[in-house]
Amino acid sequence: MRSGFVLAALLTAAVMAQPVAAQERSATRAGFALPADGGKTILVLRPSVRVGAQSTGGLFEPNGDWTDEARKNIETALADQQGTLGNRVIAAPDAVGADAALVEEYAALFAAVSKSVIDYQFFVGNRLPTKKRDNSANVFDWSLGSGIAALPGAKDADYALFIYNQDAYGSTGRKLLQVVALLGPGIAIKSGEHAGYAGLVDLKTGDLLWLNADSAMGGDVRTPEGAKKRVAQLLEDFPGSAKPKPATGQ
Repeated sequence: MRSGFVLAALLTAAVMAQPVAAQERSATRAGFALPADGGKTILVLRPSVRVGAQSTGGLFEPNGDWTDEARKNIETALADQQGTLGNRVIAAPDAVGADAALVEEYAALFAAVSKSVIDYQFFVGNRLPTKKRDNSANVFDWSLGSGIAALPGAKDADYALFIYNQDAYGSTGRKLLQVVALLGPGIAIKSGEHAGYAGLVDLKTGDLLWLNADSAMGGDVRTPEGAKKRVAQLLEDFPGSAKPKPATGQ
């Protein structure tokens, strides 16, 4: 009993001792505006969701049950939030064969580009020489390429909304390593990773028009309440956001 209490106290101390850094950042391409009720059509792609554990060594270990539950919760929360996007919203059609492979390819490309934006533009220390030093006045210039126009449903829409979500919950071994590293050599080791990216892409040019990226998100996506919190964070500051319309009738 006492050993369990001591371990819990050490884990708490380890978490509190870690440096806290702002991770969330959103940006919009210069000159882009999306008025609410602007008559545009947004193609909502099925969210890319990965959930698992973080091993002692820091590797991602996928968990199928967690992923299925999180995907269901996120899709439900996203459907509930679509009324706030301020324009016509359509769901991407089910894709099979080559179309399904293309959708997966672009989902992976969106995740890779989003990670690059975080690493090389949002944070000054790693910023690429081609990006201006002052991000607030920066030309936000990233693209997935014009081939995106071949996505299923693209011909019926102006923009595509991509959502990527990956959660790795720290294993017991990882948490113990976190404590040992902190109390021994004094090294801060992170336990758990919770990344989410939401982006709006021009379906004609492939330009990334808006991105909200956070590598330290809140909300346990394995629960409906946590997924609702996560989706609200992902869609925060969405261009053209509108308040949900009140329900009519009873």
